[in-house]
Amino acid sequence: MFYNKKSTDESDSSRHYIHIIRTIEVFMVAISAILIIGYICVKPDFSAGQKENARLIGVTYMTMNNEFYGIVNEQINHRVEAQGDNIVLRDPALSVERQISQIEEMLDMGIDALVVTPVDSSALIDVIKKAKAMGVKIIVVDTELEDPGLSDVTIKSDNYNAGKSIGQYYCSNHPEGSRVLVMTHNEAMSGRQRVQGFLDAVSQNKKTYLVGEIPCEGQYEIALPGLEKFIQSGKEFDVVFCLNDFAALGAASALEKYGMLDRVELYGVDASPDAKALINEGKMQASAAQFPTRIGMEAADSLYALLNGETVPSEVVVPVQVVTRTNVGSFTIDRWQ
Repeated sequence: MFYNKKSTDESDSSRHYIHIIRTIEVFMVAISAILIIGYICVKPDFSAGQKENARLIGVTYMTMNNEFYGIVNEQINHRVEAQGDNIVLRDPALSVERQISQIEEMLDMGIDALVVTPVDSSALIDVIKKAKAMGVKIIVVDTELEDPGLSDVTIKSDNYNAGKSIGQYYCSNHPEGSRVLVMTHNEAMSGRQRVQGFLDAVSQNKKTYLVGEIPCEGQYEIALPGLEKFIQSGKEFDVVFCLNDFAALGAASALEKYGMLDRVELYGVDASPDAKALINEGKMQASAAQFPTRIGMEAADSLYALLNGETVPSEVVVPVQVVTRTNVGSFTIDRWQ
């Protein structure tokens, strides 16, 4: 009988190689088991590198689908991280019931402070009172509570003047008056204040007529069909004032769909990048600029002053500025200011 020595050698080599691999596998399994047992027994604290007694900050805005709140939160988040503290962010998506539930959850988590933009200025009163009773610091941003005394500080734009300044700009260009339609958000104090400021200003022109109000919650997807329905009703109008630019963009889409964007004037509040682009193109007349970066910085400053036991003003009002085609070039069009 003849044997193939080469084949036999290769087979022995293969078996030796497999044996090594299996030995390594057994060794790795054993090491993993030792590490897991050690972790269970010792339970290392990976938070040891964080600040001892780190504080927890709860944050809930009206909605996170508006870039404005993202910019405000960015400033607050940077400060919280720099301080070695922790932040928990929740998005109620314009649901006051969800926002109340989220705040309750945060209180159960043991938050030290709450940064909140109320979906409904009056509906949060009870849960805010509960938070106050637990010693939680309350920082309200962008709008205010129905009872502003419940917050430790309210940081907002000059909302009334935002509407008023737009109304005054409109009046300066329309001494002959016109028919005005208003997009509203009555649940939010900021929305009511902006609309009231606008109406107070245009009421000085006796030839200006309010032809209707459309509730839109300051949302594109509600403003667009809302204005479409109004257009379909056959009622005539010359001007649309929107409580914010998110709604104004929805209104612009509806006007463009019906071929009316070149003859109906459009006004808003925010001076968002999209709105500034429309203003620059002559498709929107004006918007009152808000400054979310500054609002966020003011909120962060107030937050840590309160946590450190310092006294802060009960209200911080950030001025607004009217943006028109004349001065839009002095702003960065593709970014918030």
